[in-house]
Amino acid sequence: MPFRYTLQPCPPDFALTDHGARHNGQVRKAIVAVLFCLLWAGDLPAAHKSPKTGAGADSEYAAALSTANWFLHAWQNQDQEAGLLVLTDAAKQHNTQEGLESFFSPGKGAAYEIGHGKKLKAGRYSFPVVLYQTKSGPPTSRRSQIVVSETGKDDWAVDKLP
Repeated sequence: MPFRYTLQPCPPDFALTDHGARHNGQVRKAIVAVLFCLLWAGDLPAAHKSPKTGAGADSEYAAALSTANWFLHAWQNQDQEAGLLVLTDAAKQHNTQEGLESFFSPGKGAAYEIGHGKKLKAGRYSFPVVLYQTKSGPPTSRRSQIVVSETGKDDWAVDKLP
């Protein structure tokens, strides 16, 4: 009698059949496999954490990234006036008025992505960007870089347009 439906303990002469013994062995193997997977998966987040070195660990990084985001948000909204507020004089001199007007006219549905930046030197960061625009015809994407520089105490500006 392999199963009892009583609250009484099984008699001492109770033995598992061969089928039951194989089943118990399979269960043990499955438990060991699950435990192994859980232990292995527990180490995965540590392997995928970004390193605490480079630009991300710098206290100025967030200010530079925020400036890049502010500028590209102005580009996305076709707000040339707001974008010009965060351009350095050097960046303004390297671009014509017509060039800036064209740049700040990406079309409806414009979007952008900012990648992880890198510190070029003290107070200067570069961020890879992808610009999605619909000036005429189907949407296009363009990969570029935006360079942000510290212009004074806690003041940041875009030094190179994407």
